[in-house]
Amino acid sequence: MTELSIRPVRYDAEPARTLVLAALADLAVRYDHPGGDDTPVDPAEFDPPGGAFLVAWLDGRPVGCGGWRSRHGGDEAAEVKRMYVAPEARGRGVALALLRALEDSARQAGRKRMVLETGYRQPEAIALYGRAGYARIGDFGYYKGTEGVRSFGRDL
Repeated sequence: MTELSIRPVRYDAEPARTLVLAALADLAVRYDHPGGDDTPVDPAEFDPPGGAFLVAWLDGRPVGCGGWRSRHGGDEAAEVKRMYVAPEARGRGVALALLRALEDSARQAGRKRMVLETGYRQPEAIALYGRAGYARIGDFGYYKGTEGVRSFGRDL
């Protein structure tokens, strides 16, 4: 039997740190870009009440992560960052469960909307967000205006 649990962890603590590095390594390969993602991220942005960072555990092993941070300039929207599921855990519902847990956390903190950026070389992510009720929105954030960026949003 498979047991999935999702718990808050500080962005800069283990195992979050290791999972974030794996996410960035994955992006580096997909986009042939050394750092994977140049978006400025301050670990404190994921501290409550202005954000949260969650780790998904499958059968006692950390296999996924994701966080939300308050959108710059307001308390209405939460931005999803660093969504990642390890290859060995993909296809088992971890990503959707993690996304729903992030939405619940943001909703409990008073956020009304979730937004995110992803890219055209992440078809699995694009498909997940579509299945989860996210729709394309105008591009925003660090990669606004960059070819291949895909921005999505969903009211909570």
